[in-house]
Amino acid sequence: QVQLVESGGGLVQPGGSLRLSCVASGSIFSINVMAWYRQAPGKQRELVAAAVSGGSTNYADSVKGRFTISRDNAKKTAYLVMNNLKPEETAVYYCNAEVTVVVGGGPHEYDYWGQGTQVTVSS
Repeated sequence: QVQLVESGGGLVQPGGSLRLSCVASGSIFSINVMAWYRQAPGKQRELVAAAVSGGSTNYADSVKGRFTISRDNAKKTAYLVMNNLKPEETAVYYCNAEVTVVVGGGPHEYDYWGQGTQVTVSS
């Protein structure tokens, strides 16, 4: 079983910053992708940023230049630094990981989600 636990959400004023963390635990062989998604009330969940094990990253156009995703592979942790936050970015932020586990003697890839952390941008 693999678990993802997010932390770091909260209330921040417009223009402020937050750092989210996501720690993966369990029977993990490797983590291929770690990503952050967000879902605002009444809207679909959307990709914010992703970091691949090889080091490449990609971002939603709306956050480029303001958000930074990083990984500490030894700690099985992903971070999302969010700067210059806007009220419309109020949402629940979810960590997602594509994980390889060994089951029945062979590798299998599964997708896991964290429980989400609330980010509220308001004055």
